[in-house]
Amino acid sequence: MKSFTTSRRTVVQLLTAAGLVSAGLLGATSALAQSSIVVASTTSTEQSGLFGHILPAFKQASGIDVKVVALGTGQAIDMARRGDADVLFVHDKAAEEKFVADGFAAKRQEVMYNDFVLIGPKADPAGTKGNDIVAALKKIATANAPFVSRGDKSGTHAAELRFWKMTDTDANKGSGYKECGCGMGPALNIGASSGAYVLADRGTWLNFKNRADMAVLVEGDKRLFNQYGVMLVSAAKHPQVKTADGQKFVDWVTGPAGQKAIAEYKIGGEQLFFPNATK
Repeated sequence: MKSFTTSRRTVVQLLTAAGLVSAGLLGATSALAQSSIVVASTTSTEQSGLFGHILPAFKQASGIDVKVVALGTGQAIDMARRGDADVLFVHDKAAEEKFVADGFAAKRQEVMYNDFVLIGPKADPAGTKGNDIVAALKKIATANAPFVSRGDKSGTHAAELRFWKMTDTDANKGSGYKECGCGMGPALNIGASSGAYVLADRGTWLNFKNRADMAVLVEGDKRLFNQYGVMLVSAAKHPQVKTADGQKFVDWVTGPAGQKAIAEYKIGGEQLFFPNATK
């Protein structure tokens, strides 16, 4: 009987200890789970491979995990407005400034830039090749050449619409104009499979594998400049925002370490983004 009692006491003690250990593990797991933030960003930063390159360095420096939700810029901004993200990292300056003016962020900081390029068949049936994006779009409209628009309220879509407005063919983009309502990668896939023209950010294009006979046809126009901004979502609007961890990410990506990591990201020796953070 003594042996049984001792054994039972030992089992109870072991179970209790195990329970305490489990509780400790759960507590540690919970603490780790809290060291994470959500960044609402564009498909270009994700599909170009940039985040895959820089986020491990940020995690090593801060211990903070980053979950990136890659959407068109318009959708990313809507997500941040709802308080479903801690940080907003996009590329539509006018929309970003309105986000700040409406009180959803205290400020917008420039972080990096690249450029837009017009992609199309190497044969270039519409004769667009050059460094004038507006002239190229006019030729596409006149020729009724196939053109795939993202049509998703993204930063790239917003830029494309600005360029169309600079033409005298904005009301009639040609019978080949189609909106896919999709991200940059899918739009390029459609372009590659159908021989259509596509406005793309250079970063996604450089990381794009299914090129078929597509090539960069228009580049170098100063109007194709593509600036990215980063904002910490306001806790005054959304108290659940992880302000401290979110600010650490903003500070890192606009600071020396983050800017260096951005500059070092290359594909085939070609730099995809150029850091230009301002404080």
